[in-house]
Amino acid sequence: MKIGIIGSGYVGLVTGVCFAHLGNDVICVDNDLQKVAMLRKGKVPIYEPGLSEMIRQNRLEKRLSFSTSIAEAVDFADVIFISVNTPPKENGEADLSSVENVAREIARNLKEYRLIVEKSTVPVQTGEWIYKTIRENHKKGAQFDVASNPEFLREGSAIHDFLQPDRIVIGVSSTKAETILKKLYAPLKAPIVVTDIKSAELIKHASNSFLATKIAFINAVGRVCDAAGADVEQVAKGLGLDPRIGPSFLKAGVGFGGFCFPKDLSAFYRMSEKLGVKFGLLKEVLDINEDQKQYFVQKIENALWNLKGKTLGVLGLAFKPDTDDMRFAPSITIIESLQREGVHIQAYDPQAMAKARPVLKKVKFVRDPYQAAAGADALVVLTEWCEFKNLDFERVKKSMRHPVLFDGRNMFDPKELKKMGFQYHGIGRGA
Repeated sequence: MKIGIIGSGYVGLVTGVCFAHLGNDVICVDNDLQKVAMLRKGKVPIYEPGLSEMIRQNRLEKRLSFSTSIAEAVDFADVIFISVNTPPKENGEADLSSVENVAREIARNLKEYRLIVEKSTVPVQTGEWIYKTIRENHKKGAQFDVASNPEFLREGSAIHDFLQPDRIVIGVSSTKAETILKKLYAPLKAPIVVTDIKSAELIKHASNSFLATKIAFINAVGRVCDAAGADVEQVAKGLGLDPRIGPSFLKAGVGFGGFCFPKDLSAFYRMSEKLGVKFGLLKEVLDINEDQKQYFVQKIENALWNLKGKTLGVLGLAFKPDTDDMRFAPSITIIESLQREGVHIQAYDPQAMAKARPVLKKVKFVRDPYQAAAGADALVVLTEWCEFKNLDFERVKKSMRHPVLFDGRNMFDPKELKKMGFQYHGIGRGA
C-alpha cells in the first residue's frame, strides 16, 4: 500500500519505517525542516535500537521518503496516519491543536478516497472531531473514513513491538476502513481487535493508566518495605507469581517518566472529569509518582546528612534504558532538587547526554561511568542501562571519596555490594 505518516517523532518515524520494512511505500512528513533534512541525509534524530539501519535499507530500496508537505502525502497515500505530538496543557488536558491543524490540511488537499487514521494518543471522541473538521473544510466532495489505531510501542524496543505485537487495535466506523487496515496489518499475523472508534481511543489511555498504576502501587509498597525492614524485590516476586497479577511493571524505583505515562494519565483524568466521572485513582497514581522522586532525594539526604558542597556521580539520565528520551525523565526532578541543596552533579548516560545538556544546567557531563564516580561522595543510579551491570566496582570504590551507592532502579545485589565495602541504599530494600 501507499502510506502517509504525518508527524515523524518517536512513534511516527518507527511506524513509517516498519511499514516500509513490510513492503509498503511510505512517505513520512514533519514540519520540522531540520529534522526532515537530517532524515534525508540518513541521520536519525532519535536513538532507537535498529532504527538507523532500517531507515538506511528502506531508503536504498526506495520504499521510504521524507517530506515537509502534508499535501504531498495526501496526494500520494491510500492511508494517512496522524502521528503528531499531543503534549499536555497546564491543566493536564491533551493539546490537540496539531491534530486539528493536520485534519484541516488533509481536508484542503483531499481529491479522492482516503482513510485517515489516528495514531497519536488522543482523548475519546477525538475521532468525531477529526471527521467533523475534515468534512467542514473539504470542498471537493471526495469520500473519506476516519479510524483509530492506537500504538503500543515501548521506546527502546519499538521496532520489536511493531513487528511482533501482542495485539493490534483498530477502531472503525465502516467495513471499508476495517478491510483496508486488516490488509495492511495482515503480514504481522497478530490478533486484531476490531472496535468502534471511541472504544479504541479508550483502550490506549486505559492500558497506559493501568500499567502506571502497577508501578505506583509497587513503589508505595517499596516505601512500606523500607519502613518495615522488608525487601520489595521478594514481595514483588510473590505478587507477580499470581497469574491474576503477573510480574510485569512490578519493579520499584524512582518513578516512571517518558512522554506516555505522565501525559496519558493526566489526559485520562481530565477527560474523565469533563465527562462527569470521578476517577480519583488516576490522580493518586500521579501523586505517588511525583512523591517517589522526592522520597529518593530525602533518602540521599538522610544518608549523607548535609548535602551542601557534596559531589554526586549520576549514572543514567534518560527516563528508561535504550532511548535518549529525556521527556519527563525522573532524573530531571531529582538532579534539580539536589542542586537546590547545593550538590555538585557529574553525570553520565550512554545515549541521552546530548538531549540532557539543554535541560540540565550546571551539570558536569562526563565520558564514562568511572569519571562519574571519580571523587564523588556517593554514586546515584537513575537509569538501568545494561552497561552499568558490568561495572568494575572495585575500581569504582577506589575512585570515590566515599563508597556510597543509591540504587534508584534496584539494579544491584545489596549483599554483594556491602561485601565489597559499599554503603548500599535501594528502593524498598529495607534500609
